[in-house]
Amino acid sequence: MSIKILSITLLLLSIYVCCHSSEDSDGPGKGRPCCVAITTFDMSAAVVGETYREQAARPPCVKAVIFNTGDGKQLCADPNAQWVKDLTAKMTKVK
Repeated sequence: MSIKILSITLLLLSIYVCCHSSEDSDGPGKGRPCCVAITTFDMSAAVVGETYREQAARPPCVKAVIFNTGDGKQLCADPNAQWVKDLTAKMTKVK
């Protein structure tokens, strides 16, 4: 009887892990790094392109707006900063 319970528990745990890891999120291990810190300083001069993406807060990731920079890096910005709001109003949101 305990073998059956253990087997069912392991099966359910495997299903949970599989489903949880296939969610569309910006968390670690999803092919792109997540922001664990954000800047509030106006970095709009460093931003290139016409797109941005938003990241939800899922620890260790924080809520952020992510821009591309001229040196090929990503800039993690505070979504509540006015310069971010102004910049995103002119850009296209991508997933």
